[in-house]
Amino acid sequence: MSGDAELELDTDDRRHTLWIVLWLNVAIAIGFFVVGYFADSNALLANGLDNSSDAIVYLLSLLALTRSRTWKRGAARFSGIMLLIFAGGVIADAIRRFLEGSDPGGVMMMVMAAVAGVVNLVCLRMLQNMKKKDVNLRAATTFSFNDFISNGGIIIAGIIVMLTGANWPDLVVGVAVAGIALYGGIDILRDAHKDRHDEEGTEHRKVDEFGR
Repeated sequence: MSGDAELELDTDDRRHTLWIVLWLNVAIAIGFFVVGYFADSNALLANGLDNSSDAIVYLLSLLALTRSRTWKRGAARFSGIMLLIFAGGVIADAIRRFLEGSDPGGVMMMVMAAVAGVVNLVCLRMLQNMKKKDVNLRAATTFSFNDFISNGGIIIAGIIVMLTGANWPDLVVGVAVAGIALYGGIDILRDAHKDRHDEEGTEHRKVDEFGR
Protein backbone atom coordinates (compact mmCIF):
# COMPACT_ATOMS: atom_id res chain seq x y z
CA MET A 1 0.00 0.00 0.00
CA SER A 2 1.36 3.43 -0.93
CA GLY A 3 1.92 6.30 1.50
CA ASP A 4 -0.93 8.26 -0.09
CA ALA A 5 -3.31 5.34 0.44
CA GLU A 6 -2.29 5.10 4.10
CA LEU A 7 -2.89 8.82 4.56
CA GLU A 8 -6.30 8.54 2.91
CA LEU A 9 -7.23 5.61 5.14
CA ASP A 10 -6.08 7.50 8.23
CA THR A 11 -8.11 10.53 7.21
CA ASP A 12 -11.20 8.40 6.58
CA ASP A 13 -10.86 6.80 10.02
CA ARG A 14 -10.55 10.20 11.67
CA ARG A 15 -13.52 11.55 9.75
CA HIS A 16 -15.65 8.57 10.82
CA THR A 17 -14.66 9.04 14.47
CA LEU A 18 -15.32 12.78 14.41
CA TRP A 19 -18.75 12.33 12.84
CA ILE A 20 -19.70 9.93 15.62
CA VAL A 21 -18.55 12.21 18.46
CA LEU A 22 -20.12 15.20 16.70
CA TRP A 23 -23.62 13.69 16.66
CA LEU A 24 -23.25 12.25 20.16
CA ASN A 25 -22.45 15.73 21.46
CA VAL A 26 -25.38 17.27 19.58
CA ALA A 27 -27.71 14.72 21.20
CA ILE A 28 -26.25 15.28 24.67
CA ALA A 29 -26.42 19.07 24.29
CA ILE A 30 -30.12 18.88 23.44
CA GLY A 31 -30.67 16.62 26.44
CA PHE A 32 -28.84 19.05 28.74
CA PHE A 33 -30.89 22.01 27.51
CA VAL A 34 -34.25 20.23 27.85
CA VAL A 35 -33.55 18.66 31.25
CA GLY A 36 -31.72 21.79 32.45
CA TYR A 37 -34.77 23.92 31.67
CA PHE A 38 -37.19 21.68 33.56
CA ALA A 39 -34.71 21.07 36.39
CA ASP A 40 -33.96 24.81 36.70
CA SER A 41 -30.26 23.92 36.74
CA ASN A 42 -27.40 26.27 35.87
CA ALA A 43 -24.98 23.33 35.84
CA LEU A 44 -27.00 21.39 33.26
CA LEU A 45 -27.48 24.42 31.04
CA ALA A 46 -23.76 25.15 31.34
CA ASN A 47 -22.95 21.66 30.14
CA GLY A 48 -25.48 22.04 27.33
CA LEU A 49 -23.60 25.10 26.11
CA ASP A 50 -20.34 23.25 26.60
CA ASN A 51 -21.43 20.28 24.51
CA SER A 52 -22.80 22.62 21.85
CA SER A 53 -19.40 24.27 21.60
CA ASP A 54 -17.86 20.80 21.46
CA ALA A 55 -20.03 19.91 18.48
CA ILE A 56 -18.82 23.03 16.69
CA VAL A 57 -15.22 22.08 17.47
CA TYR A 58 -15.70 18.58 16.06
CA LEU A 59 -17.25 20.08 12.93
CA LEU A 60 -14.22 22.37 12.58
CA SER A 61 -11.96 19.36 13.10
CA LEU A 62 -13.73 17.58 10.26
CA LEU A 63 -13.22 20.57 7.99
CA ALA A 64 -9.58 20.83 9.08
CA LEU A 65 -8.62 17.22 8.30
CA THR A 66 -7.44 17.98 4.77
CA ARG A 67 -6.50 21.61 5.34
CA SER A 68 -3.15 23.25 5.92
CA ARG A 69 -1.46 23.38 9.31
CA THR A 70 -2.10 27.13 9.44
CA TRP A 71 -5.82 26.58 8.85
CA LYS A 72 -5.89 23.96 11.60
CA ARG A 73 -4.27 26.39 14.04
CA GLY A 74 -6.87 28.99 13.13
CA ALA A 75 -9.67 26.52 13.81
CA ALA A 76 -8.10 25.59 17.16
CA ARG A 77 -7.79 29.26 18.11
CA PHE A 78 -11.46 29.81 17.25
CA SER A 79 -12.33 26.85 19.51
CA GLY A 80 -10.29 28.31 22.37
CA ILE A 81 -11.84 31.77 22.07
CA MET A 82 -15.32 30.23 21.92
CA LEU A 83 -14.65 28.41 25.19
CA LEU A 84 -13.64 31.67 26.87
CA ILE A 85 -16.86 33.35 25.70
CA PHE A 86 -18.92 30.36 26.85
CA ALA A 87 -17.30 30.55 30.30
CA GLY A 88 -18.26 34.20 30.66
CA GLY A 89 -21.90 33.48 29.76
CA VAL A 90 -22.20 30.65 32.30
CA ILE A 91 -20.75 32.79 35.09
CA ALA A 92 -23.18 35.60 34.24
CA ASP A 93 -26.13 33.16 34.42
CA ALA A 94 -24.91 31.80 37.77
CA ILE A 95 -24.77 35.32 39.18
CA ARG A 96 -28.31 35.97 37.94
CA ARG A 97 -29.60 32.78 39.58
CA PHE A 98 -27.78 33.63 42.82
CA LEU A 99 -29.47 37.04 42.96
CA GLU A 100 -32.93 35.96 41.75
CA GLY A 101 -32.97 32.47 43.28
CA SER A 102 -33.54 29.06 41.69
CA ASP A 103 -34.90 25.62 42.63
CA PRO A 104 -32.79 22.95 40.89
CA GLY A 105 -33.98 19.34 40.73
CA GLY A 106 -31.29 17.08 42.21
CA VAL A 107 -32.59 13.79 40.79
CA MET A 108 -32.89 15.13 37.25
CA MET A 109 -29.39 16.58 37.51
CA MET A 110 -27.92 13.24 38.58
CA VAL A 111 -29.68 11.16 35.92
CA MET A 112 -28.77 13.52 33.07
CA ALA A 113 -25.16 13.82 34.22
CA ALA A 114 -24.82 10.03 34.49
CA VAL A 115 -26.09 9.49 30.94
CA ALA A 116 -23.88 12.28 29.62
CA GLY A 117 -20.89 10.90 31.52
CA VAL A 118 -21.15 7.55 29.72
CA VAL A 119 -21.47 9.25 26.34
CA ASN A 120 -18.59 11.61 27.00
CA LEU A 121 -16.38 8.74 28.16
CA VAL A 122 -17.07 6.94 24.88
CA CYS A 123 -16.18 10.11 22.94
CA LEU A 124 -13.02 10.62 24.97
CA ARG A 125 -11.81 7.06 24.40
CA MET A 126 -12.47 7.30 20.68
CA LEU A 127 -10.48 10.52 20.42
CA GLN A 128 -7.65 9.25 22.61
CA ASN A 129 -7.25 6.22 20.34
CA MET A 130 -6.58 8.45 17.34
CA LYS A 131 -2.88 8.54 16.48
CA LYS A 132 -0.76 11.55 15.45
CA LYS A 133 -3.33 14.13 16.51
CA ASP A 134 -2.80 17.63 15.16
CA VAL A 135 -3.45 20.80 17.17
CA ASN A 136 -7.13 20.83 16.27
CA LEU A 137 -7.71 17.20 17.26
CA ARG A 138 -5.85 17.79 20.52
CA ALA A 139 -8.30 20.62 21.19
CA ALA A 140 -11.22 18.24 20.56
CA THR A 141 -9.76 15.75 23.04
CA THR A 142 -9.41 18.51 25.64
CA PHE A 143 -13.09 19.35 25.21
CA SER A 144 -14.23 15.77 25.80
CA PHE A 145 -12.02 15.39 28.88
CA ASN A 146 -13.46 18.61 30.34
CA ASP A 147 -16.99 17.32 29.73
CA PHE A 148 -16.34 14.03 31.51
CA ILE A 149 -14.96 15.79 34.60
CA SER A 150 -17.91 18.21 34.62
CA ASN A 151 -20.44 15.37 34.62
CA GLY A 152 -18.96 14.01 37.84
CA GLY A 153 -19.32 17.41 39.44
CA ILE A 154 -22.99 17.60 38.49
CA ILE A 155 -23.71 14.23 40.09
CA ILE A 156 -22.11 15.39 43.35
CA ALA A 157 -24.05 18.66 43.19
CA GLY A 158 -27.30 16.76 42.58
CA ILE A 159 -26.76 14.67 45.70
CA ILE A 160 -26.13 17.78 47.83
CA VAL A 161 -29.17 19.54 46.35
CA MET A 162 -31.33 16.53 47.27
CA LEU A 163 -29.99 16.47 50.83
CA THR A 164 -30.10 20.20 51.55
CA GLY A 165 -32.69 21.66 49.16
CA ALA A 166 -30.25 24.53 48.50
CA ASN A 167 -29.38 25.90 45.06
CA TRP A 168 -25.75 26.80 45.76
CA PRO A 169 -24.31 23.36 44.79
CA ASP A 170 -25.82 23.75 41.32
CA LEU A 171 -24.37 27.25 41.00
CA VAL A 172 -20.96 26.18 42.28
CA VAL A 173 -20.74 23.38 39.72
CA GLY A 174 -21.96 25.69 36.96
CA VAL A 175 -19.19 28.15 37.76
CA ALA A 176 -16.72 25.26 38.08
CA VAL A 177 -17.68 24.09 34.58
CA ALA A 178 -17.03 27.61 33.39
CA GLY A 179 -13.66 27.53 35.14
CA ILE A 180 -12.76 24.26 33.42
CA ALA A 181 -13.81 25.77 30.09
CA LEU A 182 -11.70 28.83 30.83
CA TYR A 183 -8.65 26.71 31.54
CA GLY A 184 -9.32 24.54 28.49
CA GLY A 185 -9.65 27.59 26.24
CA ILE A 186 -6.34 29.01 27.45
CA ASP A 187 -4.66 25.62 27.04
CA ILE A 188 -5.93 25.31 23.45
CA LEU A 189 -4.70 28.80 22.58
CA ARG A 190 -1.33 27.98 24.15
CA ASP A 191 -1.09 24.74 22.18
CA ALA A 192 -1.89 26.53 18.92
CA HIS A 193 0.81 29.09 19.66
CA LYS A 194 3.38 26.39 20.40
CA ASP A 195 2.41 24.60 17.20
CA ARG A 196 3.30 27.70 15.19
CA HIS A 197 6.75 27.78 16.79
CA ASP A 198 7.19 24.06 16.08
CA GLU A 199 6.36 24.56 12.41
CA GLU A 200 8.66 27.56 12.06
CA GLY A 201 11.43 25.97 14.11
CA THR A 202 11.58 29.01 16.41
CA GLU A 203 11.88 29.12 20.17
CA HIS A 204 8.71 29.28 22.21
CA ARG A 205 8.69 31.84 25.02
CA LYS A 206 6.09 32.01 27.79
CA VAL A 207 6.06 35.79 27.61
CA ASP A 208 4.88 35.42 24.02
CA GLU A 209 2.23 32.79 24.85
CA PHE A 210 -0.60 34.35 22.91
CA GLY A 211 1.34 35.88 20.06
CA ARG A 212 0.32 35.71 16.45
